[in-house]
Amino acid sequence: MSVREELEEIERCVLSRHAMRSASTRGRLRVETECDLRPAFQHDRDRIVHSKSFRRLKHKTQVFLSPTGDHYRTRLTHTLEVSQIARTVSKSLRLNESLTEAIALGHDLGHTPFGHAGEVVLNRIFPGGFSHQVQSLRVVDELEKDGQGLNLTLEVRDGILKHSKGKGPILPEDPAEASITLEGGVVRIADIVAYICHDLDDAERGGVLQADRIPRECIRVLGETSSCRIGAMVKDIVGETRRADDGTLHMSAPVLEAMNRLRDFLFAQVYTVSWIRSNFDRASKVLAELYEHFLGDEGLFEQEIGVPKTGISRERMVCDFIAGMTDRYALSLYKRIFLPKPWEKL
Repeated sequence: MSVREELEEIERCVLSRHAMRSASTRGRLRVETECDLRPAFQHDRDRIVHSKSFRRLKHKTQVFLSPTGDHYRTRLTHTLEVSQIARTVSKSLRLNESLTEAIALGHDLGHTPFGHAGEVVLNRIFPGGFSHQVQSLRVVDELEKDGQGLNLTLEVRDGILKHSKGKGPILPEDPAEASITLEGGVVRIADIVAYICHDLDDAERGGVLQADRIPRECIRVLGETSSCRIGAMVKDIVGETRRADDGTLHMSAPVLEAMNRLRDFLFAQVYTVSWIRSNFDRASKVLAELYEHFLGDEGLFEQEIGVPKTGISRERMVCDFIAGMTDRYALSLYKRIFLPKPWEKL
């Protein structure tokens, strides 16, 4: 028996009846020889961590555009916080931690530079629209490894695609929106827990809001500090789900209501504050002008993106290129293309 098979046997004996077992995966896009050491979802997790798109997350905006302070979140630190929260929930429910972690680490690989401002502008100008969850799946399926993709399991790919909920219900009401695994559902809710707490924390650190403006009812239910709020939400999810024991995630009405109120508060008092909004408007202009310029300049297109590929539209290749940029690369490229250069004596 190989190490992988021993680990799969442990999963069969230890995990909950609601967990997804590695040996039961529905497979990959392309058949490949299984690893002797790592079960399928652990192998997926490792592939994501070693990918170029994962490394670029460290220079992509979470809320504050290109933050200069050492302690503001980036898209990478957000991803790690989601992973930690999701793993805690999964372990407490005896779910598959490797599957949970793989989905969490891969869920934002397709996110644009400049946070959701980049997503909004690409959705507006790219034919057919744009969403970061669909782009994340495209990254792992088609863009990574010079077009080979990471060849992940169906369960991880499904969780990546269905992790986002926007301002929709925290607990999905439409079965079509729910992940096919409970682990995928855990990542979806952990994503909300993470950004509700850390975006409030960053907003206080940046002077966007004072702690006394946070709705008192939310503080009464969830606590005064970020760590208390995370703890309260996680304990509620675990406790209510274990009590129901029906293969779906549950939360108590007071905690769910507090989460919804905090999310609404963030949209009203942080994400739309004037100077943050103006920064994102300028960032949107940068991406829109880069997009149009790449479509019209054949030489620049081939220099930066490469020779157009058969069967892939020019618009699609430009969209993929821009979505993969870091904040600093987008600004540097914009400066190089559009801003005049000082005269240098030859």
